[in-house]
Amino acid sequence: MSKKELSEEQLKTLKNVESLLHGMLGDRSVPRNIKRVAQQGISIIHQGNESPGILASNVLYLVVDVSQDPNIPFASRTTIYRIISLLETIRD
Repeated sequence: MSKKELSEEQLKTLKNVESLLHGMLGDRSVPRNIKRVAQQGISIIHQGNESPGILASNVLYLVVDVSQDPNIPFASRTTIYRIISLLETIRD
């Protein structure tokens, strides 16, 4: 699926999620394992060969898993919860 097939709202939501993930990559307080997950999420978003719902659920799977990490800083945990809430709005 190409980016053209995404609705305007879905594209905006995915750009917001990507922006939040990039912010986590630039944060020095975020552990490496969480940065790795953020990078994987960005690469999934850029694949673009799946439907919006599948893209969102793949990234959501990664992010929900890392949200349970006890070593994550509070600010990053808040960002992850924001990403989760954004991704839950994307449906096919």
